[in-house]
Amino acid sequence: MRVPLSWLRELVDVELAPEELAARLTMLGMEVKGIERRGSDWANVVVGELLAVEKHPRADRLLLARVTTGAGGPLEIVCGATNIAVGQRVPVALPGAVLAGGKRIERTEKMGVVSNGMLCSGDELGLTADADGILILAPDTPLGAKLADLYGDVVLDVDVKPNRGDALSMVGIAREVAAVTRDAVRVPVIEVGEGSVPVADRLTVAVGDERLCPRFVGRWIEGVEVRPSPDRIQMRLLAAGIRPVSNVVDASNYVMVELGKPIHTFDGAAVARDGAGRAALQVRLAGAGERLATLDHVDRALDQEVLLIADASGPLAIAGVMGGAASEVSDTTRDVIVESAIFDPVSIRRTAFRYALRSEASLRFEKGQEFRLARLGADRAAQLILEWAGGSVARGVVDTHPQEPAPGRVAFRPARVDRLLGTSFGTDAQREVLGRVGIATEPAAGETDVPVAAAAAPESVRAGAGEALIAIVPTWRRDLEIEADIAEEVARVQGYEEVPPRLPTSLMPGWRPTPLAARDAIREALVGGGITEAVTYALVSARLLEAFRWSFEDQPAAGEARREGDPITVTNPLSLEHVVLRQSLVGSLAQVLDSNARHAQNDVAVFEIGKGYGRVGDEAREWWRLGLALTGSFDAVGWNRPRRDADIDDAKGALELVATVLGATAPEYWPLANEPIIHPGRGATVTSIARDGRLAISGVAGELHPRLAEAWDLRRRVIVAEVSVAGLSGGSLPVVESVPPPHVQPIERDLTVDVDDTVPAAAIGSAIRDAGGPLLEQATLVGTYRGKPLGPDERSLTYRLRFGAGDRALGEAEVDAALATVAGALAHHRGARIRS
Repeated sequence: MRVPLSWLRELVDVELAPEELAARLTMLGMEVKGIERRGSDWANVVVGELLAVEKHPRADRLLLARVTTGAGGPLEIVCGATNIAVGQRVPVALPGAVLAGGKRIERTEKMGVVSNGMLCSGDELGLTADADGILILAPDTPLGAKLADLYGDVVLDVDVKPNRGDALSMVGIAREVAAVTRDAVRVPVIEVGEGSVPVADRLTVAVGDERLCPRFVGRWIEGVEVRPSPDRIQMRLLAAGIRPVSNVVDASNYVMVELGKPIHTFDGAAVARDGAGRAALQVRLAGAGERLATLDHVDRALDQEVLLIADASGPLAIAGVMGGAASEVSDTTRDVIVESAIFDPVSIRRTAFRYALRSEASLRFEKGQEFRLARLGADRAAQLILEWAGGSVARGVVDTHPQEPAPGRVAFRPARVDRLLGTSFGTDAQREVLGRVGIATEPAAGETDVPVAAAAAPESVRAGAGEALIAIVPTWRRDLEIEADIAEEVARVQGYEEVPPRLPTSLMPGWRPTPLAARDAIREALVGGGITEAVTYALVSARLLEAFRWSFEDQPAAGEARREGDPITVTNPLSLEHVVLRQSLVGSLAQVLDSNARHAQNDVAVFEIGKGYGRVGDEAREWWRLGLALTGSFDAVGWNRPRRDADIDDAKGALELVATVLGATAPEYWPLANEPIIHPGRGATVTSIARDGRLAISGVAGELHPRLAEAWDLRRRVIVAEVSVAGLSGGSLPVVESVPPPHVQPIERDLTVDVDDTVPAAAIGSAIRDAGGPLLEQATLVGTYRGKPLGPDERSLTYRLRFGAGDRALGEAEVDAALATVAGALAHHRGARIRS
């Protein structure tokens, strides 16, 4: 909220410097995010008086004004505005002046006449919304005075927290300042001069659901003259961040900023009449098929959960959010209806998000409104409209719930408050501190129930006679409900710096292993391998979800959740790009590649550790996965080798690195068919086994289908993988087992076999390990070859076999025998030819 200090000083005495005041408000929980000095950019702009106004000798649409600033001789200034006259005092930008936005004023020639500066409009100075005429100052404005000294202001940007809707007003901030300065708040005096016509003869209001609109107060004002607001009001509203519109509309906005009560004004002539000729307003939910053109001139289809202000002919406004164009106050308006209502915060918030129409009004309704503000806001708006626009206010108000609630009463124990805070303020000090924010206190009568929990599960404890006080909570403080709230208020107002620091006397908890160990280790390994981590949104578009839905049967790693369920759709999404929770990571990573490509970054290798989501019946499901995506060219191993395009072996290498981190076996790959996301014939399922025999890695790797690559404008080959990894959802790494190096060097032999393309390399590796016997320690695929003299459907696979027998040296005969056994098994079971 923007808080002009000139306005604030009308409500409470403020002698603190802006920086000191900002620091004190911040310590009160009203964080000041910035300090703006309005007028600091008005260099060399002073007050001048018009001595003469004549027609320009060479231009019909220009005037030539002679101006004095009280120092030096008169200045001739060419001006295009027509609202100036002799004797007026106006802002003069002298040669060399700098206006808002860095606009520099110089001595220039206009149609043959030298103009020594510029007469300024309110819009050019950022003081009013009038850009057509010169800003006319008060006759007693000091001649020659710097405009910044007269109309400059300091504006605090205060971040009001969600539980303090009462502080979204000048009066609310004034109460906070008064708590610091210990001064009284000067609340505006509200007195409405009413006419003789009863409001019941002009206006009726019917509320269909009091749960959504607990109170509606309406006033009728007739015979108004709509015109611009007084300049001082426009200046004040602009400083507060509100665009001036007209005197009637500005009155409603003024009340919103001053009291925190959003007000809406209707053109009385635009509201349908009942049989007695009275304007008849209705507060109801939208009906099927209803539409409304709002003040921003957008025709909107109305959902049946939207609360409306309507009449017999249809909707007039979206309650608490935005009015309708057909009933807005215009220059021809003569009768005005003032609406000051209390709406359900949840309903307003949902509607504002549904239509992306969060406004200053809806922001205040969302945080909850003090019940009595409905009447105060209506009266204050009527008072200001009468003052600025004239007319006659009908006698009385239409009030659907005139009975106002009494102040709240919260019992608390001063000794308990001191214990919660770690202080020794005592009863008297606590009562004095609470009194500074308008909270009166009185002794409790006998034994009293002290509330210690509220909301869905209220709880209380019994305090003995003389142990408790009763805090009488003002109606505007809707956030004080239990004893702990009172304790927090005492600490906040007294000052958190007054709470003495103390080290805890209880023992600290013992060391516990982190559940993120496996996840962090995988991150570090992949980043160390040259792959960049990406963090993408869990909410994606419906198009992306449908395009990147896996069809293969999911076999999660040990301890991980299965991918299952229907998509979870957001009821009220912020945009079409974030409407449903994703079920795979590959689509999100494809968007990352697309975004990089659009910024001419074509060589990208990224991974993400994230969750997928689904719904089974009414229960939500979620699962952790590791996703990879690679595209473009990368440096080859060796300085003398050219760069090469990413291929499936790069993804396999990354997955092997993950398996190494987990202490699992090297991943095995089996052909994957009929997977819509993967290029046909260029994908595989991935499995890796942990030391305990359970599944450590399970998933899919391959080349992205060309159809998807084209749809996402990815012009180069894209390699993707998505796997379930044991420990991603929470788990520790396996304990490292130290194995002493053997005393005898193991023996390595290379074995090359020719097989048909239909035989997976994983099957050959598995057959080698099964037939190798106890002497075979490791079998690693080190090379693949296609070409002559092999047939077109054949390939050659080379495995490096390592044999060992612990502390015993192996003989050549033993190794040859083991090799012969392996070769025989491959020839018999897989139809492989052994190359010599």
